[in-house]
Amino acid sequence: MKLVTAAQMRSIDRRAIEDFGVPGLLLMENAGRAVVEAMERFFGGLSGRRYAVVCGRGNNGGDGLVVARLLHAGELPVLCVLLARADALQGDAAVNLERARQAGVEIHAAADPAAFAPLKWRLSQCDVVVDAILGTGLAREVSGLAREAVEFLGNLDRPVVSVDIPSGLSADTGKVQGVALTAALTVTFGCPKVGHVLFPGAGLTGKLEVADIGLPPAAILAENVPGHLINAAAARSLLRPRPAEAHKGTFGHLLVVAGSVGKTGAAAMCAQAAARSGVGMVTAAVPEALNPILEVKLTEAMTEPLPGKPEAALERINSLLHRTQALAVGPGWATDDDSARVVCELVRKSPRPMVIDAGGLICLANDLSALSSAAAPRVVTPHPGEMAVLTGTSVPDVQADRVGCACRFAAEHLCTVVLKGARTVIAALGGRYWINSSGSVALASAGMGDVLTGLIGGLLAQGYGPLEAAQLATYWHGLAGELAARRIGEVGVLATDVIDSLPAAWRALSSSAPPAA
Repeated sequence: MKLVTAAQMRSIDRRAIEDFGVPGLLLMENAGRAVVEAMERFFGGLSGRRYAVVCGRGNNGGDGLVVARLLHAGELPVLCVLLARADALQGDAAVNLERARQAGVEIHAAADPAAFAPLKWRLSQCDVVVDAILGTGLAREVSGLAREAVEFLGNLDRPVVSVDIPSGLSADTGKVQGVALTAALTVTFGCPKVGHVLFPGAGLTGKLEVADIGLPPAAILAENVPGHLINAAAARSLLRPRPAEAHKGTFGHLLVVAGSVGKTGAAAMCAQAAARSGVGMVTAAVPEALNPILEVKLTEAMTEPLPGKPEAALERINSLLHRTQALAVGPGWATDDDSARVVCELVRKSPRPMVIDAGGLICLANDLSALSSAAAPRVVTPHPGEMAVLTGTSVPDVQADRVGCACRFAAEHLCTVVLKGARTVIAALGGRYWINSSGSVALASAGMGDVLTGLIGGLLAQGYGPLEAAQLATYWHGLAGELAARRIGEVGVLATDVIDSLPAAWRALSSSAPPAA
């Protein structure tokens, strides 16, 4: 599913009107109707409630005026407040103001705080607030009457239905522009916006419905949008059939290079998750002193002891490559000079696709040329702290522009980037990016990244491309976390619980029914 910025959406709307001849009034009418229909589904019917529709002066307010007229036509009690003088509205919004007036909708224009003050009591008597104040075009902090209205409505403790986006959110970043409403339901049009799915916006959007309002698909495709949302349908489209006559050799062999003293669990969880990925075989190559521990920890995966000297360790790993299809490097790996030499040589020269995480990423930080000159596709999976080390910045810098940071790193170092966190960002070459929609706060626990690395590696070994493996594994991992939280509760979910939930998540994802999430 395409994921757009405010400017991209404006361009799509303009193209639909100017190039495809779709009347703007029709788009506005369809938008208002979509909001009312979504409200009916969300509330289980519309009767028995009093509605307030608060409108700004732009097209978002015009959509709200359509909502007010349609609710009034359904003989529902509606109070419409316009935060502007009536003659300030233009174009399609002005047309819909006149239509609402002619239909008999109760409309109060309040262009300043003095005019708004007497309406506060009336608004407080309503059961549902429809927010059509600011829309997606907001590019600065909310101020003046709009800020007063947003603050007042936010304190009413009434469910808010936002038209297109909660007022006060940036459609491009999800940041709060001073103040913002928290919606129970947001109905957006044509495509979801980046601000709907990145935090904090994702936490203020509530249930998000994307409505088809008649925008020609060609108008959207012509925009060449680089952003995408990974939802259940997108993840499901990546699944490959598993032939009935297949055997373990059909599904590949993954080599996991991981572990150090005190971090054998990371190596074990990566290998266990890989074994759950559907890969045929997994071998965990670990420092030889740790091999007895991993022999005990791992049942399904094989182990291979690595000599302590980097040359000997590389020779042992290279001897295994002829019978493996991919590598997962770094979970729990040490970061001393010898360990870093092993990682950089593997990243630069290995002919197999590879996913790199944790200690492997820190080892690469002083020799990122290994990535850009790699002999085969590479996927890196940093959390914000690791990305800050790789880019020589800080965690706040990374978090302030997650999409931009991931895209720049992918372009500069010719790799696929999985920037982990709430709403993981996956970036590929050419500026394309994907934001994952699955996951839960239950995943905020040690070891979850090791599980994701094992999944990506297992999919690479099965023949998935690096971008496909990153997208599918990230959604699958998040869904397994949601199912584990449903079973256990958000507090107390361990990485091994997520591993245990992977088969159920795959079953839900591969079925025709929407995943239980």
